Amino acid sequence: MDVTDVASARQRPVGLVELARIPLRRWRTVLAAAALVLLAVLGYLFVLPATYTATTALVVRPVVTDPFSVQSVAADRAVNMTAESGIATSNDVIDRVAGITNRDPEDVADALEVETPVGGQVMRFSYAGRSEREAVDGANGAAQAYLELRKGMYENQRAAVLKSYDDTIAVVTAQRATTQRALPSSQVSSNPSPRTSALLDQLRALNDQLATLAEQRSKVASADLSPGSVTSAARTPVPSSRDAAPLILLAGLLGGLLLGGLVAFVQESLDRRVRTSADAAAVIGAPLLGTVRRGPGGQPDESDLRYLMLALARWLDGPQRSPLVVLSSAADEGREQITAGLAVVLAAAGHEVRLGLTPESVDRIRPLMLDAQRRNPPVEPARTQVPRPRTAPTSTPVPAATVAPGGGGPEDTMVIPAVRKPRPFPSKPETNGVYRSTTSEETQVIPSASRSAPAAGGATEGVELRIGPGKVHLVYLDSPSSPGLTLLDAPPALHDERGVRAAREGRAVLVTALDTTRTNQLSQLVERLRSAGVEPFGFVVTGAGRD
Repeated sequence: MDVTDVASARQRPVGLVELARIPLRRWRTVLAAAALVLLAVLGYLFVLPATYTATTALVVRPVVTDPFSVQSVAADRAVNMTAESGIATSNDVIDRVAGITNRDPEDVADALEVETPVGGQVMRFSYAGRSEREAVDGANGAAQAYLELRKGMYENQRAAVLKSYDDTIAVVTAQRATTQRALPSSQVSSNPSPRTSALLDQLRALNDQLATLAEQRSKVASADLSPGSVTSAARTPVPSSRDAAPLILLAGLLGGLLLGGLVAFVQESLDRRVRTSADAAAVIGAPLLGTVRRGPGGQPDESDLRYLMLALARWLDGPQRSPLVVLSSAADEGREQITAGLAVVLAAAGHEVRLGLTPESVDRIRPLMLDAQRRNPPVEPARTQVPRPRTAPTSTPVPAATVAPGGGGPEDTMVIPAVRKPRPFPSKPETNGVYRSTTSEETQVIPSASRSAPAAGGATEGVELRIGPGKVHLVYLDSPSSPGLTLLDAPPALHDERGVRAAREGRAVLVTALDTTRTNQLSQLVERLRSAGVEPFGFVVTGAGRD
């Protein structure tokens, strides 16, 4: 597989199944985020003091001289609701409410909210108080303060208009009096003079003007200055912040799960891990040799290890058996369990295996090998003794079953010894340093080196373990190579280059653990192997539990 193909294969699309799996794999993150959100909601509900919200609604209408007249088209535009909302939240209204509720004006400004729906003339005053009575008084007080403030503004405007009309009427009245005094006292009404006619015309015009001014002034004086009326006054009981506690808790739980899912996706994008064998194949670019599941007790499944041994048939049956180096990017990917299990399976199949270890991995490999030796006791091959033919005595008749076919003399006859029934192997393989063979005629003493467990440090070199009919020789990782099967358990390759150096003379098998191996670390390991001239022979997937 080409390296460019591998790089392009990494950027695969994420399906719906993967979208569901990511939060499930990172369930701890999701639950932690949900718990934090729930704690915040519980603190809001039970630690912070409850707030009571009361609402008062009123209708705003324009000032008209005749309240019973029919409004024209677009009557809702006669009042600028934006300006009315600004007046409702002015300092005068806030100061009035602060005096009613005995709170600071800044707290009142934060607690008071005015709503003005678009296209309507309804205004709602909502006030959040520390008690029901405070909330009701605050909402009603704000609405009443707005109405009084708006009415006072209208009254001031009407007073100014009436004063203007009064001044104008006074001027016209003075002109009319001057005109009346200019009229002659004795004048014939049937045939007035031109001057008299002009004065009379001017007097009639002034009277008409006075009548018009008086009519307009009366309309202004009779105008209804009420800016609106309260349609729904606030009253107890009023809702509080704790009334919908179950709904708020449910919303907090759902919001926490959603937030946790988002955090899980962010972590997944920043810390991408191998989730399937296809992910590992896309990064490594080598065939999959096998998937080793976890058996009882967390140990590798022996059947999977035997199939892995079959997948390594090219290495086992090759003319030149180069060392097989088991590599991994980190130490928590099950590499040591795979190496030890593969050595045990090979020994149980009758092979003689050299297992190369580092001094620091002896203490971890030792219990695995001892457990494998208990499960696969040493078996010595039975020594078959071929009986020598002998001549039967002439005085003893030879049974028909022992005579050679075709007849013959006594010199052509041999006695076949009875076949002894094999005795079952004892449940405890070791009894005072003596291992029993599979026959009942002989016992064999295994040297102490075969029975001893691998010790730490220099005692590991040359230790031999008998597992089944095969043997496992524990040697150092840098020991000279020898013909035969050689398995090398390399340290984490990203931090120690000894395994990569050994893989240059053998074959490399990579171990990746599902949900543990990071994709960037695995990619870095593959790039280092190829740059060192090592092409991975294949890879093994671990970490999959038994279904």
